[in-house]
Amino acid sequence: MPSPLFADRPAPQAPAPDAVDALIHRTRRLRGDVDAVRRDAVVFDEDDPQRRWQRALCELAVQHLDNLDEHLGQLRAGLPDRSPDDAPRADGVPDEPGAGSLLHRVGSAEWNLLTDESSWSDELYEIFGRPPGSTPLSLDDLPSVLLPEDQPVLTAMVTGCLVDGRPMDGEFRIVRPDGRTRTLHMTGEPVLDAEGCTASMWAVLRDVSELRRSEQAVSRDRASVRREEHIERTEHRMAVELQEAVLPPWRGSLRLPTQGPAALDIAAYYLPSESSGLIGGDWYDAMELPDGRTLLTVGDLTGHGIPATSAMAMMLGALRGMAVAGIEPGALMGHLNQVLETSVQPALGSALCCRFDPATSVLSWAQAGHPAPLLFRHGSGRPLPPPDGMLLGAASNVVFEQDEVRLCPGDVLVLHTDGLARRGDRGAGPEALLALAPRFAEARTAQECVRSVVEEFGGTERLDDACVLVARIGA
Repeated sequence: MPSPLFADRPAPQAPAPDAVDALIHRTRRLRGDVDAVRRDAVVFDEDDPQRRWQRALCELAVQHLDNLDEHLGQLRAGLPDRSPDDAPRADGVPDEPGAGSLLHRVGSAEWNLLTDESSWSDELYEIFGRPPGSTPLSLDDLPSVLLPEDQPVLTAMVTGCLVDGRPMDGEFRIVRPDGRTRTLHMTGEPVLDAEGCTASMWAVLRDVSELRRSEQAVSRDRASVRREEHIERTEHRMAVELQEAVLPPWRGSLRLPTQGPAALDIAAYYLPSESSGLIGGDWYDAMELPDGRTLLTVGDLTGHGIPATSAMAMMLGALRGMAVAGIEPGALMGHLNQVLETSVQPALGSALCCRFDPATSVLSWAQAGHPAPLLFRHGSGRPLPPPDGMLLGAASNVVFEQDEVRLCPGDVLVLHTDGLARRGDRGAGPEALLALAPRFAEARTAQECVRSVVEEFGGTERLDDACVLVARIGA
Protein backbone atom coordinates (compact mmCIF):
# COMPACT_ATOMS: atom_id res chain seq x y z
CA MET A 1 0.00 0.00 0.00
CA PRO A 2 1.29 3.51 -0.67
CA SER A 3 2.47 5.69 2.17
CA PRO A 4 -0.30 7.78 3.82
CA LEU A 5 1.78 10.82 2.88
CA PHE A 6 1.74 9.84 -0.79
CA ALA A 7 0.54 12.46 -3.21
CA ASP A 8 0.79 12.70 -6.97
CA ARG A 9 3.19 15.38 -8.09
CA PRO A 10 4.19 16.23 -11.64
CA ALA A 11 7.58 14.75 -12.41
CA PRO A 12 10.30 17.14 -13.55
CA GLN A 13 10.68 17.05 -17.30
CA ALA A 14 14.00 16.90 -19.13
CA PRO A 15 14.65 19.48 -21.85
CA ALA A 16 13.13 18.49 -25.17
CA PRO A 17 15.79 17.15 -27.59
CA ASP A 18 14.49 19.40 -30.38
CA ALA A 19 14.93 22.51 -28.22
CA VAL A 20 18.50 21.55 -27.31
CA ASP A 21 19.31 20.79 -30.96
CA ALA A 22 18.01 24.22 -31.93
CA LEU A 23 20.25 25.87 -29.31
CA ILE A 24 23.25 23.91 -30.57
CA HIS A 25 22.53 25.00 -34.16
CA ARG A 26 22.24 28.66 -33.14
CA THR A 27 25.42 28.46 -31.07
CA ARG A 28 27.42 27.01 -33.94
CA ARG A 29 26.08 29.58 -36.37
CA LEU A 30 27.05 32.37 -33.96
CA ARG A 31 30.45 30.77 -33.51
CA GLY A 32 31.00 30.91 -37.26
CA ASP A 33 30.07 34.61 -37.36
CA VAL A 34 32.44 35.44 -34.51
CA ASP A 35 35.20 33.37 -36.12
CA ALA A 36 34.78 35.41 -39.32
CA VAL A 37 35.23 38.64 -37.34
CA ARG A 38 38.32 37.15 -35.71
CA ARG A 39 39.87 36.32 -39.11
CA ASP A 40 39.24 39.91 -40.23
CA ALA A 41 40.96 41.22 -37.11
CA VAL A 42 44.14 39.29 -37.94
CA VAL A 43 44.86 41.45 -41.01
CA PHE A 44 45.22 44.57 -38.89
CA ASP A 45 48.57 45.88 -37.66
CA GLU A 46 49.84 43.57 -34.92
CA ASP A 47 51.68 46.51 -33.34
CA ASP A 48 48.37 48.22 -32.54
CA PRO A 49 47.42 47.28 -28.96
CA GLN A 50 43.77 48.06 -29.66
CA ARG A 51 43.70 45.59 -32.57
CA ARG A 52 45.40 42.91 -30.48
CA TRP A 53 42.80 43.54 -27.81
CA GLN A 54 39.99 43.10 -30.32
CA ARG A 55 41.49 39.91 -31.67
CA ALA A 56 41.95 38.53 -28.17
CA LEU A 57 38.34 39.28 -27.33
CA CYS A 58 37.25 37.46 -30.48
CA GLU A 59 39.36 34.47 -29.47
CA LEU A 60 37.83 34.51 -26.01
CA ALA A 61 34.35 34.72 -27.50
CA VAL A 62 35.09 31.75 -29.78
CA GLN A 63 36.40 29.78 -26.82
CA HIS A 64 33.29 30.60 -24.81
CA LEU A 65 31.02 29.50 -27.66
CA ASP A 66 32.99 26.27 -28.02
CA ASN A 67 32.44 25.62 -24.32
CA LEU A 68 28.74 26.37 -24.72
CA ASP A 69 28.53 23.98 -27.67
CA GLU A 70 30.20 21.26 -25.59
CA HIS A 71 27.89 21.81 -22.60
CA LEU A 72 24.78 21.74 -24.79
CA GLY A 73 26.03 18.50 -26.31
CA GLN A 74 26.39 17.03 -22.83
CA LEU A 75 22.88 18.22 -21.99
CA ARG A 76 21.53 16.44 -25.04
CA ALA A 77 23.48 13.25 -24.32
CA GLY A 78 22.58 13.14 -20.61
CA LEU A 79 24.81 12.48 -17.60
CA PRO A 80 28.19 11.23 -18.92
CA ASP A 81 30.15 8.33 -17.50
CA ARG A 82 32.52 9.24 -14.69
CA SER A 83 36.09 9.80 -15.75
CA PRO A 84 39.11 10.79 -13.66
CA ASP A 85 39.07 14.23 -15.26
CA ASP A 86 35.56 14.83 -13.89
CA ALA A 87 36.75 14.75 -10.28
CA PRO A 88 36.36 18.10 -8.53
CA ARG A 89 39.51 19.88 -7.48
CA ALA A 90 40.52 19.53 -3.87
CA ASP A 91 41.05 23.23 -3.42
CA GLY A 92 38.40 25.60 -2.15
CA VAL A 93 35.85 27.24 -4.39
CA PRO A 94 36.79 30.83 -5.27
CA ASP A 95 34.67 33.59 -3.87
CA GLU A 96 31.92 34.81 -6.11
CA PRO A 97 33.20 37.68 -8.25
CA GLY A 98 31.41 40.93 -8.67
CA ALA A 99 28.80 41.35 -11.34
CA GLY A 100 29.70 43.02 -14.59
CA SER A 101 29.95 42.61 -18.30
CA LEU A 102 32.60 40.58 -20.07
CA LEU A 103 34.67 43.75 -20.58
CA HIS A 104 34.83 44.27 -16.83
CA ARG A 105 36.19 40.74 -16.38
CA VAL A 106 38.87 41.00 -19.07
CA GLY A 107 42.05 43.04 -18.83
CA SER A 108 45.26 43.36 -20.81
CA ALA A 109 48.89 43.82 -19.96
CA GLU A 110 52.21 44.32 -21.74
CA TRP A 111 55.66 43.82 -20.26
CA ASN A 112 58.56 45.49 -22.11
CA LEU A 113 61.71 43.44 -21.71
CA LEU A 114 63.96 46.25 -22.92
CA THR A 115 62.79 48.98 -20.55
CA ASP A 116 61.34 46.77 -17.76
CA GLU A 117 58.17 48.79 -18.01
CA SER A 118 54.75 47.25 -17.43
CA SER A 119 51.47 48.52 -18.78
CA TRP A 120 48.09 47.40 -17.43
CA SER A 121 44.57 48.24 -18.55
CA ASP A 122 42.13 49.70 -16.03
CA GLU A 123 40.15 46.45 -16.13
CA LEU A 124 43.21 44.45 -15.08
CA TYR A 125 43.69 46.68 -12.03
CA GLU A 126 40.10 45.91 -11.07
CA ILE A 127 40.59 42.17 -11.58
CA PHE A 128 43.68 42.13 -9.34
CA GLY A 129 42.01 44.42 -6.80
CA ARG A 130 44.76 47.01 -7.03
CA PRO A 131 44.22 50.79 -7.02
CA PRO A 132 44.07 52.29 -10.52
CA GLY A 133 47.28 54.07 -11.41
CA SER A 134 49.41 52.12 -8.96
CA THR A 135 52.60 50.43 -10.15
CA PRO A 136 51.73 47.36 -12.23
CA LEU A 137 53.21 44.05 -11.19
CA SER A 138 56.28 43.08 -13.15
CA LEU A 139 56.83 39.58 -14.48
CA ASP A 140 59.11 38.95 -11.50
CA ASP A 141 56.51 40.16 -8.99
CA LEU A 142 53.47 38.56 -10.60
CA PRO A 143 54.02 35.06 -9.08
CA SER A 144 53.88 36.57 -5.58
CA VAL A 145 50.09 37.03 -5.78
CA LEU A 146 49.47 33.49 -7.04
CA LEU A 147 48.64 30.51 -4.88
CA PRO A 148 51.90 28.60 -4.27
CA GLU A 149 50.69 25.51 -6.13
CA ASP A 150 49.87 27.59 -9.23
CA GLN A 151 53.18 29.50 -9.45
CA PRO A 152 54.90 26.77 -11.55
CA VAL A 153 52.10 27.06 -14.10
CA LEU A 154 52.74 30.75 -14.64
CA THR A 155 56.51 30.25 -14.71
CA ALA A 156 56.22 27.62 -17.43
CA MET A 157 53.88 29.79 -19.49
CA VAL A 158 56.13 32.87 -19.33
CA THR A 159 59.30 30.89 -19.99
CA GLY A 160 57.75 29.18 -22.99
CA CYS A 161 56.62 32.52 -24.39
CA LEU A 162 59.85 34.49 -23.85
CA VAL A 163 62.39 31.76 -24.58
CA ASP A 164 60.66 29.53 -27.13
CA GLY A 165 58.26 32.06 -28.60
CA ARG A 166 55.21 29.95 -27.82
CA PRO A 167 51.79 31.54 -27.26
CA MET A 168 50.53 31.45 -23.69
CA ASP A 169 47.27 29.79 -22.76
CA GLY A 170 46.62 28.68 -19.20
CA GLU A 171 44.93 29.34 -15.88
CA PHE A 172 46.06 30.17 -12.38
CA ARG A 173 44.59 31.53 -9.17
CA ILE A 174 45.51 34.78 -7.50
CA VAL A 175 44.84 36.16 -4.02
CA ARG A 176 43.70 39.76 -4.07
CA PRO A 177 44.63 42.28 -1.34
CA ASP A 178 41.12 41.84 0.13
CA GLY A 179 41.82 38.12 0.60
CA ARG A 180 39.53 36.93 -2.15
CA THR A 181 40.67 34.22 -4.54
CA ARG A 182 40.17 34.65 -8.27
CA THR A 183 40.80 32.27 -11.14
CA LEU A 184 42.33 33.91 -14.21
CA HIS A 185 42.70 32.61 -17.73
CA MET A 186 45.69 34.15 -19.52
CA THR A 187 46.50 34.14 -23.21
CA GLY A 188 49.34 36.04 -24.83
CA GLU A 189 52.18 36.12 -27.31
CA PRO A 190 55.70 37.51 -27.58
CA VAL A 191 56.21 40.76 -29.51
CA LEU A 192 59.30 40.58 -31.71
CA ASP A 193 61.56 43.45 -32.74
CA ALA A 194 62.93 44.05 -36.22
CA GLU A 195 65.67 41.47 -35.65
CA GLY A 196 63.20 38.80 -34.60
CA CYS A 197 64.09 38.92 -30.93
CA THR A 198 61.51 39.09 -28.16
CA ALA A 199 61.08 42.72 -27.20
CA SER A 200 57.96 42.49 -25.06
CA MET A 201 55.13 40.23 -24.10
CA TRP A 202 51.45 41.08 -24.16
CA ALA A 203 48.68 39.15 -22.52
CA VAL A 204 44.94 39.17 -22.05
CA LEU A 205 43.68 37.97 -18.66
CA ARG A 206 40.09 36.97 -18.11
CA ASP A 207 38.48 36.50 -14.70
CA VAL A 208 36.86 33.06 -15.01
CA SER A 209 36.11 32.62 -11.31
CA GLU A 210 32.36 32.52 -11.80
CA LEU A 211 32.65 30.09 -14.71
CA ARG A 212 34.93 27.74 -12.77
CA ARG A 213 32.72 28.03 -9.71
CA SER A 214 29.74 26.99 -11.82
CA GLU A 215 31.71 24.12 -13.34
CA GLN A 216 32.75 22.94 -9.88
CA ALA A 217 29.13 23.16 -8.76
CA VAL A 218 28.12 21.08 -11.77
CA SER A 219 30.86 18.59 -10.96
CA ARG A 220 29.70 18.39 -7.34
CA ASP A 221 26.10 17.96 -8.45
CA ARG A 222 27.16 15.26 -10.88
CA ALA A 223 29.08 13.49 -8.14
CA SER A 224 26.10 13.86 -5.81
CA VAL A 225 23.78 12.34 -8.42
CA ARG A 226 26.15 9.41 -8.86
CA ARG A 227 26.39 8.90 -5.11
CA GLU A 228 22.61 8.95 -4.77
CA GLU A 229 22.23 6.54 -7.69
CA HIS A 230 24.83 4.23 -6.13
CA ILE A 231 23.08 4.38 -2.76
CA GLU A 232 19.73 3.75 -4.43
CA ARG A 233 21.06 0.75 -6.35
CA THR A 234 22.70 -0.64 -3.22
CA GLU A 235 19.57 -0.19 -1.10
CA HIS A 236 17.42 -1.70 -3.85
CA ARG A 237 19.71 -4.73 -4.07
CA MET A 238 19.69 -5.16 -0.29
CA ALA A 239 15.90 -4.80 -0.18
CA VAL A 240 15.51 -7.44 -2.90
CA GLU A 241 17.90 -9.80 -1.12
CA LEU A 242 16.08 -9.29 2.18
CA GLN A 243 12.71 -9.84 0.55
CA GLU A 244 13.89 -13.03 -1.16
CA ALA A 245 15.32 -14.28 2.13
CA VAL A 246 12.08 -13.66 4.04
CA LEU A 247 9.36 -14.67 1.59
CA PRO A 248 8.58 -18.41 1.30
CA PRO A 249 11.34 -20.36 -0.45
CA TRP A 250 8.88 -22.45 -2.46
CA ARG A 251 8.18 -21.49 -6.04
CA GLY A 252 5.46 -22.81 -8.28
CA SER A 253 2.80 -24.82 -6.43
CA LEU A 254 2.56 -26.17 -2.90
CA ARG A 255 0.28 -28.83 -1.39
CA LEU A 256 -0.75 -28.40 2.27
CA PRO A 257 -1.17 -30.47 4.24
CA THR A 258 0.99 -32.89 2.35
CA GLN A 259 -1.37 -35.78 3.13
CA GLY A 260 -5.16 -36.04 3.02
CA PRO A 261 -7.95 -35.62 0.48
CA ALA A 262 -8.89 -32.06 1.47
CA ALA A 263 -5.42 -30.64 0.94
CA LEU A 264 -4.98 -27.16 -0.49
CA ASP A 265 -3.29 -26.64 -3.84
CA ILE A 266 -1.46 -23.34 -3.29
CA ALA A 267 0.42 -20.99 -5.61
CA ALA A 268 1.56 -17.41 -5.14
CA TYR A 269 3.29 -14.64 -7.07
CA TYR A 270 4.96 -11.30 -6.38
CA LEU A 271 4.34 -8.52 -8.92
CA PRO A 272 6.80 -5.60 -8.85
CA SER A 273 5.69 -2.00 -9.27
CA GLU A 274 5.77 -0.13 -12.58
CA SER A 275 9.29 1.16 -11.97
CA SER A 276 10.57 -2.14 -10.54
CA GLY A 277 12.61 0.03 -8.19
CA LEU A 278 10.06 0.37 -5.38
CA ILE A 279 10.47 -2.75 -3.26
CA GLY A 280 7.70 -2.47 -0.70
CA GLY A 281 6.59 -4.32 2.38
CA ASP A 282 4.22 -6.81 0.68
CA TRP A 283 4.28 -10.42 1.81
CA TYR A 284 2.58 -13.73 1.25
CA ASP A 285 3.02 -17.03 3.06
CA ALA A 286 1.53 -20.48 3.45
CA MET A 287 2.67 -23.08 5.94
CA GLU A 288 1.43 -26.21 7.64
CA LEU A 289 0.84 -25.78 11.37
CA PRO A 290 1.68 -28.38 14.03
CA ASP A 291 -2.03 -29.26 14.53
CA GLY A 292 -2.43 -30.14 10.82
CA ARG A 293 -4.18 -26.93 9.83
CA THR A 294 -2.79 -24.54 7.19
CA LEU A 295 -1.84 -20.88 7.54
CA LEU A 296 -2.54 -18.53 4.62
CA THR A 297 -1.55 -14.87 4.84
CA VAL A 298 -0.86 -11.78 2.78
CA GLY A 299 -0.06 -8.28 3.97
CA ASP A 300 1.42 -4.92 3.12
CA LEU A 301 3.28 -2.22 5.04
CA THR A 302 3.62 1.43 4.06
CA GLY A 303 6.88 2.64 2.61
CA HIS A 304 9.51 1.20 0.32
CA GLY A 305 13.10 0.06 0.41
CA ILE A 306 15.05 -1.41 3.29
CA PRO A 307 12.85 0.08 6.08
CA ALA A 308 9.74 -1.50 4.57
CA THR A 309 11.32 -4.89 3.85
CA SER A 310 12.97 -5.08 7.27
CA ALA A 311 9.65 -4.23 8.97
CA MET A 312 7.94 -6.83 6.77
CA ALA A 313 10.51 -9.42 7.87
CA MET A 314 9.78 -8.59 11.52
CA MET A 315 6.00 -8.82 11.03
CA LEU A 316 6.08 -12.04 9.03
CA GLY A 317 8.39 -13.65 11.57
CA ALA A 318 6.07 -12.69 14.42
CA LEU A 319 3.03 -13.89 12.48
CA ARG A 320 4.59 -17.28 11.77
CA GLY A 321 5.64 -17.73 15.40
CA MET A 322 2.20 -16.90 16.80
CA ALA A 323 0.46 -19.12 14.23
CA VAL A 324 2.69 -22.04 15.16
CA ALA A 325 1.85 -21.37 18.82
CA GLY A 326 -1.84 -21.90 17.98
CA ILE A 327 -3.07 -18.32 18.40
CA GLU A 328 -6.37 -17.70 16.59
CA PRO A 329 -6.39 -15.26 13.61
CA GLY A 330 -8.35 -12.54 15.45
CA ALA A 331 -6.12 -12.53 18.52
CA LEU A 332 -3.08 -12.86 16.29
CA MET A 333 -3.98 -9.59 14.54
CA GLY A 334 -4.19 -7.85 17.90
CA HIS A 335 -0.68 -8.99 18.79
CA LEU A 336 0.63 -7.92 15.37
CA ASN A 337 -0.85 -4.48 15.98
CA GLN A 338 1.10 -4.22 19.24
CA VAL A 339 4.30 -5.37 17.52
CA LEU A 340 3.99 -2.73 14.80
CA GLU A 341 2.92 -0.02 17.25
CA THR A 342 6.00 -0.51 19.43
CA SER A 343 8.52 -0.99 16.62
CA VAL A 344 11.50 1.36 16.23
CA GLN A 345 10.23 2.52 12.84
CA PRO A 346 6.47 3.06 13.23
CA ALA A 347 4.42 2.36 10.13
CA LEU A 348 0.94 1.42 9.03
CA GLY A 349 0.05 -1.93 7.58
CA SER A 350 -2.78 -4.13 6.42
CA ALA A 351 -2.89 -7.88 6.77
CA LEU A 352 -5.03 -10.93 6.18
CA CYS A 353 -4.62 -14.09 8.26
CA CYS A 354 -6.48 -17.30 7.41
CA ARG A 355 -6.37 -20.73 9.01
CA PHE A 356 -7.82 -23.68 7.10
CA ASP A 357 -8.84 -26.92 8.85
CA PRO A 358 -8.79 -29.78 6.31
CA ALA A 359 -10.79 -32.01 8.67
CA THR A 360 -13.82 -29.71 8.64
CA SER A 361 -13.07 -27.60 5.52
CA VAL A 362 -13.63 -24.50 7.67
CA LEU A 363 -11.63 -21.34 7.01
CA SER A 364 -11.18 -19.05 10.03
CA TRP A 365 -9.92 -15.61 9.16
CA ALA A 366 -9.39 -12.05 10.34
CA GLN A 367 -8.30 -8.89 8.59
CA ALA A 368 -6.67 -5.57 9.47
CA GLY A 369 -7.77 -2.95 6.97
CA HIS A 370 -7.10 -5.37 4.13
CA PRO A 371 -9.07 -6.41 1.02
CA ALA A 372 -11.22 -9.44 1.84
CA PRO A 373 -10.47 -12.86 0.34
CA LEU A 374 -12.27 -13.60 -2.92
CA LEU A 375 -14.14 -16.89 -3.07
CA PHE A 376 -14.76 -18.43 -6.51
CA ARG A 377 -17.36 -21.21 -6.82
CA HIS A 378 -19.15 -22.65 -9.85
CA GLY A 379 -17.82 -20.02 -12.27
CA SER A 380 -18.59 -16.91 -10.20
CA GLY A 381 -16.76 -15.01 -7.51
CA ARG A 382 -17.52 -12.79 -4.53
CA PRO A 383 -15.60 -11.15 -1.69
CA LEU A 384 -16.18 -12.67 1.74
CA PRO A 385 -17.99 -10.36 4.21
CA PRO A 386 -15.13 -8.91 6.27
CA PRO A 387 -15.10 -9.02 10.07
CA ASP A 388 -14.22 -5.77 11.84
CA GLY A 389 -10.58 -4.78 11.77
CA MET A 390 -8.57 -1.61 11.23
CA LEU A 391 -5.11 -0.87 9.92
CA LEU A 392 -2.22 -2.22 11.94
CA GLY A 393 -0.39 0.49 13.84
CA ALA A 394 -3.28 2.98 13.60
CA ALA A 395 -4.52 2.70 17.20
CA SER A 396 -3.88 0.91 20.49
CA ASN A 397 -5.92 -1.82 22.17
CA VAL A 398 -7.82 -2.67 19.00
CA VAL A 399 -10.05 -5.77 18.96
CA PHE A 400 -10.02 -7.70 15.67
CA GLU A 401 -13.04 -9.86 14.99
CA GLN A 402 -12.81 -13.31 13.44
CA ASP A 403 -15.13 -15.02 10.98
CA GLU A 404 -15.54 -18.50 9.54
CA VAL A 405 -16.66 -19.92 6.21
CA ARG A 406 -16.99 -23.50 5.04
CA LEU A 407 -15.24 -24.24 1.77
CA CYS A 408 -16.26 -26.85 -0.77
CA PRO A 409 -14.16 -29.05 -3.03
CA GLY A 410 -13.20 -27.16 -6.16
CA ASP A 411 -13.49 -23.75 -4.52
CA VAL A 412 -10.77 -21.21 -5.33
CA LEU A 413 -9.71 -18.73 -2.66
CA VAL A 414 -7.73 -15.65 -3.75
CA LEU A 415 -5.80 -13.47 -1.30
CA HIS A 416 -4.15 -10.32 -2.63
CA THR A 417 -2.68 -6.96 -1.64
CA ASP A 418 -4.17 -3.73 -2.96
CA GLY A 419 -1.15 -2.98 -5.18
CA LEU A 420 -2.89 -4.87 -7.99
CA ALA A 421 -4.85 -1.69 -8.76
CA ARG A 422 -3.89 0.11 -11.93
CA ARG A 423 -2.53 3.66 -11.95
CA GLY A 424 -5.34 6.09 -11.13
CA ASP A 425 -7.87 3.33 -10.35
CA ARG A 426 -7.44 1.99 -6.85
CA GLY A 427 -10.64 -0.06 -7.06
CA ALA A 428 -9.75 -1.95 -10.21
CA GLY A 429 -8.01 -4.85 -8.44
CA PRO A 430 -10.94 -6.81 -6.89
CA GLU A 431 -13.31 -6.19 -9.82
CA ALA A 432 -10.73 -7.32 -12.36
CA LEU A 433 -9.98 -10.39 -10.26
CA LEU A 434 -13.68 -11.28 -10.01
CA ALA A 435 -13.90 -11.04 -13.80
CA LEU A 436 -11.44 -13.95 -14.00
CA ALA A 437 -14.04 -16.35 -12.53
CA PRO A 438 -14.65 -18.24 -15.83
CA ARG A 439 -10.94 -18.82 -16.28
CA PHE A 440 -10.55 -19.98 -12.68
CA ALA A 441 -13.41 -22.46 -13.22
CA GLU A 442 -11.55 -23.99 -16.16
CA ALA A 443 -8.19 -24.08 -14.35
CA ARG A 444 -7.05 -27.43 -13.06
CA THR A 445 -4.42 -26.12 -10.63
CA ALA A 446 -3.76 -23.09 -8.47
CA GLN A 447 -0.72 -22.36 -10.61
CA GLU A 448 -2.95 -21.94 -13.67
CA CYS A 449 -5.09 -19.48 -11.70
CA VAL A 450 -1.99 -17.48 -10.75
CA ARG A 451 -0.91 -17.48 -14.38
CA SER A 452 -4.24 -15.91 -15.32
CA VAL A 453 -3.73 -13.20 -12.69
CA VAL A 454 -0.24 -12.44 -13.99
CA GLU A 455 -1.52 -12.25 -17.57
CA GLU A 456 -4.19 -9.79 -16.45
CA PHE A 457 -2.07 -7.59 -14.15
CA GLY A 458 1.55 -8.26 -15.14
CA GLY A 459 1.62 -5.57 -17.83
CA THR A 460 -0.47 -2.92 -16.07
CA GLU A 461 0.95 0.34 -14.72
CA ARG A 462 0.95 -0.12 -10.97
CA LEU A 463 2.15 2.52 -8.52
CA ASP A 464 2.92 -0.16 -5.92
CA ASP A 465 4.11 -3.74 -5.84
CA ALA A 466 1.61 -6.50 -5.09
CA CYS A 467 1.24 -10.11 -3.99
CA VAL A 468 -1.41 -12.68 -4.89
CA LEU A 469 -1.94 -16.09 -3.30
CA VAL A 470 -4.36 -18.68 -4.71
CA ALA A 471 -5.56 -21.72 -2.76
CA ARG A 472 -7.65 -24.39 -4.55
CA ILE A 473 -9.59 -26.78 -2.32
CA GLY A 474 -9.04 -30.40 -3.23
CA ALA A 475 -11.79 -33.02 -3.65
